[in-house]
Amino acid sequence: MNPPNHPDAVVTADEAIVGLYSAHYRSLVRLAALLLHDTAAAEDVVQDAFVATHHSWRRLRDPENALAYLRQSVVNRSRSRLRHQKVEDRKAPRPMPDAPSAEYGALHAVERSAVMTALRDLPRRQREVLVLRYYSDLSEAQIADALGISSGAVKSHASRGIAALRDSLEPQR
Repeated sequence: MNPPNHPDAVVTADEAIVGLYSAHYRSLVRLAALLLHDTAAAEDVVQDAFVATHHSWRRLRDPENALAYLRQSVVNRSRSRLRHQKVEDRKAPRPMPDAPSAEYGALHAVERSAVMTALRDLPRRQREVLVLRYYSDLSEAQIADALGISSGAVKSHASRGIAALRDSLEPQR
């Protein structure tokens, strides 16, 4: 490479980028790593900045300021990476809460099956009242209206149905 003031001092983009890379790569990676808190991402950002600088070398107004251009490119790309990460984090699916154990799931399924079987064995009116009350979460008045019976009858059917379920589901003593 010829000295800058030499008449034949025409520096190619390849030579300039190799020189900048050799002299400033580590400091630019440290800069990006401080901004991103991720060395691998910092290396990617710096590499992209060098590639972009090489690609647009002919458009640089003052090749002597190429290092300043590279630094600004690293900062801008780091900001862009952080913004992108923020959007990804917002759109990432939320982790499921701690799931119960498989044993719990199996026991729950058995219990639910037992409840459903016991519920099927109830008289029709008791079954309807309990399903509307505990599965559809309707009030006594809403159940009475839906079934065309009085609120007193709803209370009576619910009480008898609960007692029958309790007798059916409690372990024999």
